[in-house]
Amino acid sequence: MNKTRIWHGGDLDEARRLFPEAPEPWIDLSTGINPIPYPVPPLPPSSFERLPSPSAHRDLEAAAAEAYGARDAATVVAAPGTQVLISLLPVLRPRSQVAILGPTYAEHAHAWRSAGHAVSEVSSLDRADRADVVVLVNPNNPDGRCIQREALLELAGRLQRNGGWLVVDEAFADFDADETLVPVLPHNTVILRSFGKTYGLAGLRLGFAIAMEPIGMRLKTALGPWAVSGPAIEVGRQALRDHGWREAARLSRATDASRLDALLEPVSDRPIQGTSLYRLMESQRGPALFSHLGERGIWVRRFQHSPSLLRFGLPSGEGSWLRLGEALAAFKRTWSAR
Repeated sequence: MNKTRIWHGGDLDEARRLFPEAPEPWIDLSTGINPIPYPVPPLPPSSFERLPSPSAHRDLEAAAAEAYGARDAATVVAAPGTQVLISLLPVLRPRSQVAILGPTYAEHAHAWRSAGHAVSEVSSLDRADRADVVVLVNPNNPDGRCIQREALLELAGRLQRNGGWLVVDEAFADFDADETLVPVLPHNTVILRSFGKTYGLAGLRLGFAIAMEPIGMRLKTALGPWAVSGPAIEVGRQALRDHGWREAARLSRATDASRLDALLEPVSDRPIQGTSLYRLMESQRGPALFSHLGERGIWVRRFQHSPSLLRFGLPSGEGSWLRLGEALAAFKRTWSAR
């Protein structure tokens, strides 16, 4: 089993360990989560006091089907976060050759390897021709690369002829959904969608798989009864049906992403990439910039596979924007003087 520690965003304990003299409060830009969360409605006491009813669980899945454009609510599987689904999928197949389009979210490879599959990371879909299972993130994390729907449908058809699966993690597709496979779901494809990222409520732990039978039913069986908490069901089904809020959030986060690009471009060696919820910059001075920001109480995402890459989430308020802007300007002045 691969015991290498996987770095994730949101670990302010690690930030404080690395930079014990940094000023508080920290500005956490290390995650790709909407910094302006959905307003949590008042919850009835019964959502905490009673086990969720099957009808409420089905209604949550119906709300997700509508929000994501699924043709049939029966294909939607609600779960306590997409990470659980990432871990479950590999145990539903016999040992297989698994190709993961990378570099990407490291938990996919970790989950399939831990379940005993032979995993290879490929740089293009052309290199996945011998795989039984292909896993990709669309838009990709961290660079925002998108694979066109037609190419994915062709890949799904090729895999299906040999009993293979296509797993598409669409965790960041809510605001960038041009190439989603949900409305044209192939029979051998599993699509993962994250609730917490779009709605800024990661702690609620809610996510969805969209898959035809028998894969969808096998996932439901593996999750067991009451997989999603009562509070998550109540918040989730209301938020997913609030189309006005999501559209306003989509437009606002796109504006924020453009504002962040303007701050990052002077210190980046290449064009900024990413999605509406995070931006990726590349610089040979990446490690120095990471430390410069950390010393000023600003935590960003770094990557084991490439120290030159830094990913920035969106600041949550004008004070955070100003602190980030001042820190980046100071870094640029320092390096320009060398």
